[in-house]
Amino acid sequence: MSIEEVSAEQLAELFHHYDQALRADHNHTTKPDAEAWEQMPHQERSRLVAVARLALLDLTSAVGERENARPYFAKPGEAEWGC
Repeated sequence: MSIEEVSAEQLAELFHHYDQALRADHNHTTKPDAEAWEQMPHQERSRLVAVARLALLDLTSAVGERENARPYFAKPGEAEWGC
């Protein structure tokens, strides 16, 4: 799966899931009151989705910058061979 195929909503929900799991692990307890994604207030979920969207944009632009980092070399399939 590429970055373009991940929705901000999916990424935010995964962040929330792993954040809850790591908090419980760090505190050496299982938190039965850990808030499920569906139970979070709408405003908090929207904020996390916006954060995930910005992270995806940053990651996508970083990939584009890496591809353009070597402008003097042809991209695969674009080289002209021969004299």
